[in-house]
Amino acid sequence: MKRFLSAMLLLGLALGATGCGNLQNSNLSNNPTNTEKKAKKYQTTTTTKGGYTVLLKNGTYQVSPINGISATNNDNNIDTRSLEKGLLDLSKRQFSTNSYVFQEGQQISESTAENWLARATKKDKTGLNPIDNHKKGADTRNPIRVEQILEQDFLTGSGRNYHLGGMSLGIAMNSIDYYNKVTDGPQYHTTISRADQEKYGKIAAEKVVKRLRKRKKLRNIPILIGLFSKTGQDSLTGGTYFAYGIASANSSKIRDWKALNYKTQTLPTVGDQKAISSDDESDFSNFKSAIQDYFPDVSGVTANVRYEEGKLTEENISITTQFYGYAQIQSFTKLALSAARKYLPNNAAIEIKISSVNDVQAVIAKNSPSDNYYVHVFNGE
Repeated sequence: MKRFLSAMLLLGLALGATGCGNLQNSNLSNNPTNTEKKAKKYQTTTTTKGGYTVLLKNGTYQVSPINGISATNNDNNIDTRSLEKGLLDLSKRQFSTNSYVFQEGQQISESTAENWLARATKKDKTGLNPIDNHKKGADTRNPIRVEQILEQDFLTGSGRNYHLGGMSLGIAMNSIDYYNKVTDGPQYHTTISRADQEKYGKIAAEKVVKRLRKRKKLRNIPILIGLFSKTGQDSLTGGTYFAYGIASANSSKIRDWKALNYKTQTLPTVGDQKAISSDDESDFSNFKSAIQDYFPDVSGVTANVRYEEGKLTEENISITTQFYGYAQIQSFTKLALSAARKYLPNNAAIEIKISSVNDVQAVIAKNSPSDNYYVHVFNGE
């Protein structure tokens, strides 16, 4: 189930807009004959604003065999979305949406990913994680550093002929590694600094590129590597990429690593924590007050905000309600839309999800600053 949801997430992210893409070079909706199926091995979804066209094979979305594989079981679903979406955004810097089509990674196998995410041993250096020194102290043990590897492929061609033109890899580094001193005992953790994440991540990235270059198919394509910092188990915000580099075609060296200034935060802030932007905090507070004053049965309103190079790029708001009536949901959604237009910033992508304890009731969203808001009430009009 987790891998299926991940595939659907990536398809939506690649398309880059609300709604479904159309199929090009496809007879899927017309029950094609066997001859037509053989003649049309590949199909592509029509690209939407800012997103990649997605390559299908025989009408089927190709799921990466390494989706959902991690070094430990301490995964965070919010991190998974940030890891995938962030890598797509980075990929656009190297692989133009006008020149390449997207496909989930098909070059790294499940067994290979599992071996790479394991600990190295004295006899086998395949694992990217450090040898277990069998110490139990938070500051003396060797923590699991590399948690996940994500692959995205970018192809060029047309009709029946597509070939791999580039690859992006996201290497997710733990900021916190959880462990037990004894089986089923209390949970402890080791905190890993950003400096250590970067140092170890760059070493792991070089190893991965060298291994990939041994395959003839992967020798002469550019490979983009992004280093991602994972958050803790209970974090309400996803992690962020903090650096990326590119190994040029026919090169195993990643030159010119670039630092990324990405930050995430949950609003309202808690305790003595300061907002990244007091203006954005004030806008959210005004939006929250407007909808809570109108409907007393709103039990929670929070926002996850994302900044790139100091600029707000994304704000995802979650509203939890205690009402279920059709008229109430319709009325509240209209109110939330009006408040969003009045109070929320115009220079960022916005998503507002209205939910009860058990169900999503409505979604209000715009995928870029220039978009109009899209509204959908579930089981409504």
